[in-house]
Amino acid sequence: MSRLFFLFSLFCMFSQTAYGETAFRQHLLDEHGSRPLEIAVWYPTGQTGNPELAGDNVVFMGTRALLNATPDNEMHPLLLLSHGYGGNWRNLNWLASLMAAQGYIVAAVNHPGTTSGNKNEADAQRLWQRPQDLRRVLDELIASPDIAGKIDPQRIAAIGHSLGGWTVVELAGGRFDADRFLQDCKLHSVLSGCKLRHALGIDRPESAAPLAKNARDPRIKAIVSLDLGLARGFSPSSLAKIAIPVLIMSAQSDSEELPASLESGYLERYIPQKQRQDVSVSGATHFSFMQLCKPGAAELIEEENPGEGIVCQDGGSVSRAAIHASLGREIGEFVNQALDFHPLNAGSPSGLTR
Repeated sequence: MSRLFFLFSLFCMFSQTAYGETAFRQHLLDEHGSRPLEIAVWYPTGQTGNPELAGDNVVFMGTRALLNATPDNEMHPLLLLSHGYGGNWRNLNWLASLMAAQGYIVAAVNHPGTTSGNKNEADAQRLWQRPQDLRRVLDELIASPDIAGKIDPQRIAAIGHSLGGWTVVELAGGRFDADRFLQDCKLHSVLSGCKLRHALGIDRPESAAPLAKNARDPRIKAIVSLDLGLARGFSPSSLAKIAIPVLIMSAQSDSEELPASLESGYLERYIPQKQRQDVSVSGATHFSFMQLCKPGAAELIEEENPGEGIVCQDGGSVSRAAIHASLGREIGEFVNQALDFHPLNAGSPSGLTR
């Protein structure tokens, strides 16, 4: 059985729809402002043509879509995606393509200061602006349906990986206590989030007040956290008040720096059981949630940045493609149920990596 056919078969097990074709475009929000945002959007289109690769580079696989096609005239649910520290909008492109094929508009943003294209210290130390970035993207897409189509205001969810998981928990109502986090880091200094406390400005006295503000957005009806970090800074009382569905996914093959028991497990301890689902992803490392690596990618990354080739490593004998197929099925089922969305029962994924 060919690898492509295997991937396609796995996808068809959980894909319930294809709304014509999947389109893709990039958009720059507030280009001349103090915090311009680079946005990538996948969305359904009625146009046809020759799909091209989006988000492809020398080490990571892109997905196929019609570039800059006109959105269709239907109303669609929206997924907002938030990348991890040092990541970018490409990291969850595989998930974006799968969900767009089911009829979602999917928008990913590069968070200034914590993205691979912008490590500006001043931007990174405004951690509280991360959830605001997603709010700005949401505002822009609702106000400008010509970008990606019409959004159903009652069907909006957010998904984040690593620091992106922290970001979407903020949107659900988690309140971050910088002092609590810094005290906890005295006990758990090995945690990756604790090692980033200065880079993210958490140890700056002037950061405490803006980080403590309520970032909840009532338009967000569900969230998915993918192996998050910085969880231990959320106040238990704020997590206990989260009243929307939450899917907490953690890597089974975790690490000393991002142990599931201390990060995702912290959310599981305080978010009400009736609001959450907890999944330990078999065979997954922290980086298995990212896009597919090309053959030889780890070696190329190591040559450029020694020690970073780990982003292409997965746990055990389970391939990243198989992990993505399982993740896509579980995330799709959760979000569809949480948003009461019923995809059309037809079609195949135009965004499948080829």
